[in-house]
Amino acid sequence: MANIIICGSSGKMGKVIYNIISTRDDSKVVAGIDKNTEDSTDFPVVSTPKQLSALSIEPDVIIDFSHPSVLDELLDYCLTNRVALVIATTGYSKEEVEKIHRAAKEIPLFFTANMSIGVNLIAELAKKAVSVLGDQFDIEIVEKHHNQKIDAPSGTALMLADSINEELNHQYSYTYDRHSVREKRTKKEIGLHAIRGGTIVGEHDIIFAGRDEVITLSHHAASKEVFAVGAVNAAIFLKGKEPGLYNMKNLIEF
Repeated sequence: MANIIICGSSGKMGKVIYNIISTRDDSKVVAGIDKNTEDSTDFPVVSTPKQLSALSIEPDVIIDFSHPSVLDELLDYCLTNRVALVIATTGYSKEEVEKIHRAAKEIPLFFTANMSIGVNLIAELAKKAVSVLGDQFDIEIVEKHHNQKIDAPSGTALMLADSINEELNHQYSYTYDRHSVREKRTKKEIGLHAIRGGTIVGEHDIIFAGRDEVITLSHHAASKEVFAVGAVNAAIFLKGKEPGLYNMKNLIEF
């Protein structure tokens, strides 16, 4: 049984995660972290990670679906109490990502830009595609999200671009705002485009455009539940693991 704390427990994703865990017999929610502590729940909710120490609980894993601003306090608590951490929040700066990597040297830490197995599958398929297509196809990534999403391009789009670029020995640059570039497209670039509107949960297309043919890898998320299921599976996977940085690839192989 994995004792789980949900960071962002009163938010939409936090509630979905709780509903998923409540149907399982291998995990339970023992506490929540959220600015809104007045929501009626079956578990205690505190406003900051520091306040968890006052509760009589022994958490195994924290699932974070909150905001990058909570990162420092969250890492402090997990490092001090040797609690595993699943980070499902996006929009981190380069410096914050470095903090996450340093923390993973001391605690088990699951970090990925997207908790969907399907998205991680198309990342692997894209790597296979570039190994076959070489530099004969131009690569563009288009992502669509709801009108409340703050970061652009999405963390998932960047993850897909990084996966492709890794296969290409990091020789490619990223172009984010093509209308400001008044010149022909170069061979060694990956275009990233963000669309925001309505209630789109998340859609990602990887376009390989060649001479007289186009290949597209697509993923469409119909609800946020796919991300919550992945986060809960990651938490169960992480319990009892050695310190290290884990991602969806490790979970799929497991």
